[in-house]
Amino acid sequence: MRWMITIALIGFATNIVAQTTNWNSSPLNYQNSELNYNNSPLNYQNSPLNYQNSPLNYNSTNGVYNNTGNRIGYEVQSPQGVTNIFDNNGNRIGYSPSQTSK
Repeated sequence: MRWMITIALIGFATNIVAQTTNWNSSPLNYQNSELNYNNSPLNYQNSPLNYQNSPLNYNSTNGVYNNTGNRIGYEVQSPQGVTNIFDNNGNRIGYSPSQTSK
């Protein structure tokens, strides 16, 4: 459910969209956090230096592509089931929470 909140601040209005967030999908949940080593680009499993994640690996099955077919990054699943999305330089640009509920 989405709520639109409008706040007037000294002559102009700012719209803020509030979303209901489930704890299992929240970035504040340590399971999803980049501070968790399993989600960190410092973990070799997630590193672009790992050949499995390299754009030079033409047999890679974890590439992420844009609408024009250009590779923009790769995805790696953590042991907890979180799917981490990294750009080609190893910067974490997103995640999908674990599909298991705890």
